[in-house]
Amino acid sequence: MTSKSPSVPRLGLCCQFAREPIQFRTTTATALVKRSRVDQLHRLSELALANAEALLASLQFCTSNGIGGFRINSQILPLKTHPQVGYAVADLPHADRLIQTFLDCGAFARRRGLRLSFHPDQFVVLNSPSPDTLAHSLAELDYQAEVAEWVGADTINLHGGGAYGDKPAALRTLTRSIERLPERVRSRLTLENDDKTFTPRDLLPVCNATNTPLVYDVHHHRCLNDGLGVEDATNQATETWHGREPLFHLSSPLEGWSGPRPERHHDYIDFSDFPSTWRQRPITVEIEAKAKELAVLKLRQQLQAEA
Repeated sequence: MTSKSPSVPRLGLCCQFAREPIQFRTTTATALVKRSRVDQLHRLSELALANAEALLASLQFCTSNGIGGFRINSQILPLKTHPQVGYAVADLPHADRLIQTFLDCGAFARRRGLRLSFHPDQFVVLNSPSPDTLAHSLAELDYQAEVAEWVGADTINLHGGGAYGDKPAALRTLTRSIERLPERVRSRLTLENDDKTFTPRDLLPVCNATNTPLVYDVHHHRCLNDGLGVEDATNQATETWHGREPLFHLSSPLEGWSGPRPERHHDYIDFSDFPSTWRQRPITVEIEAKAKELAVLKLRQQLQAEA
């Protein structure tokens, strides 16, 4: 994971494209439950294989355009853990071909120095008081870790979860849940500060206690400030990576910082929102912007022009 300009951080694209004709396919449980199990698995296999091939095309686009990272869609294997239509990869008709395609993606990413990551959906919560939610969260993490092993993704990033009326207790529950994770999940797990509940100052003790890196989201921190400055939070987050290349998040508010609901994401990045302390650091910055690859490429040009 070293193929980037020494003066410009690696920029990462998240999951989808705005203009490129690369698409990831999905379906609904409602559409599948009407079919026989054999037909369900054939349809799911078709979609999964198409997504694996789309992933390879995505990685090829990234490396051809100087984008150094790609976040893999959580539904790369559609409905993988759904209680009604979920499945094991081995049950799919073209499982061997599917796995080989993912392995090919991993080999390509390694050759080209491209960093891959996962960011499970919001329903994946490790400190939920609901046993059903926790069980489904663990199943989802295990599935994404399985694919991460094939493609060589080094991070599976989660928010801290809910406070449930007692933030210290919620953080203790989060710590215990992390400590109980299977190794292939825990070795990739990262925590991210959010814009509603858990700040960097809240999560850093958990990260240090469990040896879990902090994915510092500077937009969330600006929305939910905890007294730490951006440079201080950046430094403390970097320390949790223990020599690995840190992964951070960047976005800009849709209607500016003085507008209503500044947590909403803009199509592009306001260049002034890119922290100056990040400019010369060997980090990955995933760009969470609605214009997707267009936003990443624009920001990359701006950073290069200033380097």
